[in-house]
Amino acid sequence: MLTDADLVRYSRQLLLPDFGIDGQQALAAARVLIVGLGGLGSPAALYLAAAGVGHLRLADGDAVTSSNLQRQILHDETTLGMNKAASAVRRLAALNSTTRLQPIATHLQGRALAEAVAGQDLVIDASDRFSTRYAVNRACVELGVPLLSASAVRLEGQLALFDTRSGGACYRCLYPLAAADDAQQACAESGVLGPVVGVLGSLLSLEALKYLAGLPTLRDEVLMLDLRTLSQYRLRLQRKPDCPDCGSPATR
Repeated sequence: MLTDADLVRYSRQLLLPDFGIDGQQALAAARVLIVGLGGLGSPAALYLAAAGVGHLRLADGDAVTSSNLQRQILHDETTLGMNKAASAVRRLAALNSTTRLQPIATHLQGRALAEAVAGQDLVIDASDRFSTRYAVNRACVELGVPLLSASAVRLEGQLALFDTRSGGACYRCLYPLAAADDAQQACAESGVLGPVVGVLGSLLSLEALKYLAGLPTLRDEVLMLDLRTLSQYRLRLQRKPDCPDCGSPATR
């Protein structure tokens, strides 16, 4: 049940004819895990909290450094040296005190990762390591939780929603083998403009809100963005029968 304060606070999105009170109540009941609270996770977390998502589980084992502040807008100079999950909770609590925030100040793996994914309505992968992305993907496939993933480097980015429950592809179908370099190393060597990860992180939150509210979302496609020229295109996604994560058991 929305309070009078909720009706005022979320009035701009309540005005949307395909969102309305039902959409807002769906957000209030939603549970979302965000893995990675850097350049991508920062705007995603801010917009989800601002929109009234009821429960955010926030996972990151890194500490805030000065080189993060150019693009990781959850953090600031007062949180240098602080764990990113703790820094995120401080900022998000000030933004929306009604959103329940659960920090996980570690790099998720193994049983801890499975426990973090379990019970969530959506997982957002905003991490910067292929090893993490593969682990998160496998956990989402095994537990039947939709996965929203984005990446960005230089002036380019991509976004996709993976939901294998209805026969869709998973992240491993798109990237069967890990790239030679992690995204973290690629950014360090190739660079990235802050607004690039801001755009992709905002798109993460947009697709998350649409999914949670029952609106049409990006499905079975990867959105590719070239922000140097502001061009975009989409790639069709298909599940690979021999995918090591979501393929048939006989082919894994």
